[in-house]
Amino acid sequence: MSLITHYPRAAVSSRPGLHVMMLGLRGFPNVQGGVEKHVENLGRELTVLGCSVEAVVRTPYVGKDAPREWHGVRLRRLWSPRIKGVEPFVHTFLGVLRAAWTRPDVLHIHGIGPALFTPLCRMLGLHVVVTHHMANYDNEKWNRFERKVLRFGEWAAMVLSHARISVSPSLAEQMRREYKVSVQPIPNGIDPPARQQSSEILESYALTPRRYFVMVARIDQQKRQLDLIAAFARLGRTDWKVALVGGADHKSAYTRAVEEAARATPGVVMLGQRIGAELAAMYANAGAFVLPSSHEGQPIAMLEALSYGCPVVLSDIPPHREVRTSIGRYFTPGDIDGLAEQLRSVCASDSAQRLDETERTRILREHNWRRIAEKTLAVYEEARRKPALRALASR
Repeated sequence: MSLITHYPRAAVSSRPGLHVMMLGLRGFPNVQGGVEKHVENLGRELTVLGCSVEAVVRTPYVGKDAPREWHGVRLRRLWSPRIKGVEPFVHTFLGVLRAAWTRPDVLHIHGIGPALFTPLCRMLGLHVVVTHHMANYDNEKWNRFERKVLRFGEWAAMVLSHARISVSPSLAEQMRREYKVSVQPIPNGIDPPARQQSSEILESYALTPRRYFVMVARIDQQKRQLDLIAAFARLGRTDWKVALVGGADHKSAYTRAVEEAARATPGVVMLGQRIGAELAAMYANAGAFVLPSSHEGQPIAMLEALSYGCPVVLSDIPPHREVRTSIGRYFTPGDIDGLAEQLRSVCASDSAQRLDETERTRILREHNWRRIAEKTLAVYEEARRKPALRALASR
């Protein structure tokens, strides 16, 4: 199997499929975020399997001129205020009211924040499936009240939904132990590496192939871009660079700190959000991919980097370890000296070992969107077999 060809598209099923509504994302296409990319690709494959899929998206991220349909998925714009912490809850509430009106066969909520409205969904007689993408309450940016709200959202997702999914096996097992419920682990997926790559982005930022570290992530405290910049600064004089790919959803003190640190550290460049051929070139030519996050669900950017054979330097957390790779370097989250040592090791190895074709093929097989959609459809069918208006305490 070629590593750069797309999986063959199956013919769209002629049988009437489930009407599925996706809720809890900002939007797509070209909106950064793991949940956004997950829903975009999952929805695409579910339509191939015969489902009628609509994604409820937020107006600040998907403009009036955006397409009303994307790869078979219907996009439904609903207003939301662009206020950190408030935005997802207002939008989800409005989305639940829409679901109560349109009556989808399955309402698929993504994330434990939006899952706060699971009790309302049940009272409205909706069949609810929740995907737990990440334990967001561990994020340093939330205050005590916000963390309690997210904890309640997790409880509602686990106890009151008709079926539960987690992108991380370790998180699924944690939820099983804590809430005594069934949670289906279904990983994130990736498409095969892109054929087209643009070398212009490397030239624009004076990046030499195999002589730069790349980090692809939203600018956010949990991603810990400041740790990478500080660790790189400790390497001293070097011809290597750090390329930070990604932007911020909201301007914050952390965003400003990252921008200031990048300006003050020679060799660090900020590229903003990149997609398509430019992003493919960044992965394909990197000396190593780095992700120092304090916590994750299952980062799609890491999977994408591995699909290009890129060596990885990762914080030592379960979601990073779960994706088995022979070329991973790990360090304790927050340990800047440990991260610097791993970066120094990559620099010293001139030609860092890249993932061989056998291992890349395995990763592509295990994270195939078609298989993921098939497993998700089985969860929908399980949820549909349960009475929508059953007592809320029912599991």
